[in-house]
Amino acid sequence: MPDSNEWARRVTTLRQWQQAGERAPHKPILLLYAIGRWQRTGSSAVAFVDAKSDLTRLLVEFGPPRPPKPSYPFHHLENDEGLWTVRTDSGIGSPGSGIGQLVKSGAIGSLTPEFTEALTDPQTLGTVVRALLDANFPETIQQDIVDAVGIDLDGAVLGAAGDAGSKERRRDPAFRKEVLLAYEYRCAVCGYDGQLMRETVGIEAAHIRWWAAEGPDEVANALALCSLHHKLLDRGVIGIKADYTVNVSQHFIGRSPAADTLVLAHAGRPLVVPQSGQPQPDPSHVLWHTKEVFRSPERTASIS
Repeated sequence: MPDSNEWARRVTTLRQWQQAGERAPHKPILLLYAIGRWQRTGSSAVAFVDAKSDLTRLLVEFGPPRPPKPSYPFHHLENDEGLWTVRTDSGIGSPGSGIGQLVKSGAIGSLTPEFTEALTDPQTLGTVVRALLDANFPETIQQDIVDAVGIDLDGAVLGAAGDAGSKERRRDPAFRKEVLLAYEYRCAVCGYDGQLMRETVGIEAAHIRWWAAEGPDEVANALALCSLHHKLLDRGVIGIKADYTVNVSQHFIGRSPAADTLVLAHAGRPLVVPQSGQPQPDPSHVLWHTKEVFRSPERTASIS
């Protein structure tokens, strides 16, 4: 039986679409969805016709800002090592990647028995879930995903963020310090600069191009942001224009004065710039975020 590290290797070496930095978290999202279903019902088996709407919702919420393709992972995950099987009215094996093919054939997908058995071990469960999340999503939205797929991690043995799966890339421990210094310990969107007993609180180093998407730990790929605007950046609520002003998505709805002050009023406003001698955000990373994360269309800046 493979150990937890081997299962982590398998889920972090999935065959995923790779072209010009495009995000393709379809298979990881299906695996997380199936794990949550297995925990709730005792079985990961699900007919494509039943899973289609759930997968579409998850891909819209956490995938790239392109039309979702729920049939893609349901069919193609079967080609990865020992994780997923599909059976139809005609027997074992997926009939194809088309939605019509999967529906008409009565396709049912499930985690393999060996994988399911391994997940009963709390360490393996925690390692696999952590590996899937770290390899594909920033920390700011990982709990949102866990909640959305219904995974219960109580009792699971979770390693530190970034520990599971591939060890080839290492996070730079100096990244946060360098980014906060560059932006003089204030949020690049709202200017918040809170301290408690001379220690910065609520200010974080945010990757523009996600670390999980090969984004480097460099000031040119970062903004210092308060906790709120970091979360909104990673969810695609806010973005960065080529002229270093703030983008706000039309999909964000907030009717309260707080939503207006904290989010909507920032549309079109200039970002706080790094201090002299520090690099501005690299245009290539800004473009990646605009294409892969930001939920277009953008709002028009309000006239004050």
